[in-house]
Amino acid sequence: MSTIFSKIASGEIPSYKVAEDDSYCAFLDINPIAKGHTLVIPKKEVDYLFDLDEETLSGLWLFAQKTAKAIQVAVPCKRVGVVVLGLEVPHAHVHLIPLNSEADVDFKKPKLKLEKAELDATAKAIGEALRVKSEEPLG
Repeated sequence: MSTIFSKIASGEIPSYKVAEDDSYCAFLDINPIAKGHTLVIPKKEVDYLFDLDEETLSGLWLFAQKTAKAIQVAVPCKRVGVVVLGLEVPHAHVHLIPLNSEADVDFKKPKLKLEKAELDATAKAIGEALRVKSEEPLG
């Protein structure tokens, strides 16, 4: 049975996608702890991050790196933090969270309630920053 993340990646469930390729997908968390809080998943459905094969795991981190750099351009923050919990959805994923202090990574605090228009604008801004970054020359 497909996980909710697989259904998001396939388009069966609506989402605020910010980046996608044949193997990975990044989309805004609909219960974010910060504006721009993004989930990055492999499209390959594996429950536990460290059960991914080496190629998929390393590709996931490279995809997350590109996405994090785009988040940092689109959402004012000092850094983008990475959290791996993996208990709430049985599909390997990482959380990318815009940070201005360590206190910003607190999953116990109330989740933000963002309007659809703000989620759309944030997803668009991150996606655009990702496209601009990918067009820059390497090095």
